Amino acid sequence: MKKVAKYDKKRIAELIDGTLEFYQLKDMMSSHKDPERFEIYREVLQDRVSWDDPILLPYGLHLYIVQKANGDRIVKCDCGHEFCDYKENWKLHARIFVRDTEEKMNEIYPKLMSPDPEWQVIREYYCPGCATQLEVEAVPPWYPIILDFEPDIDTFYNEWIKKPLPTVK
Repeated sequence: MKKVAKYDKKRIAELIDGTLEFYQLKDMMSSHKDPERFEIYREVLQDRVSWDDPILLPYGLHLYIVQKANGDRIVKCDCGHEFCDYKENWKLHARIFVRDTEEKMNEIYPKLMSPDPEWQVIREYYCPGCATQLEVEAVPPWYPIILDFEPDIDTFYNEWIKKPLPTVK
């Protein structure tokens, strides 16, 4: 018989915050997932934001795919800034700082230990609403800004967690 561990909102919040002890984290990762875990995770995230649009999926640190009242699914930041439709590339709507010179690289790397800006640049993506750093990429200077992934939300809810999508209250 498979051991299925059940975790409450407090334990899931500790997981999100990174405050679990190693043995607790190991036990959580080693056990079979309880069917309610994603919903509890989503509830904890929802409780932490000030807006009411239901979170469908976490999209990254501080980013979520949410359902708007009109049915649109968009990428939204913790602060409430709305980027774009979740099928678009949210990075194109972010503030971007490109470290493309030695001086800019040396702000974060010791001299002689930074990438050569002719071979690699560092792109930092920030929320226009709260200035939270959302992502960092180290890429060749000519590399396009790419969409990380486009989740199939309907399949996830219908076939994986077998629950209805959260609705606007």
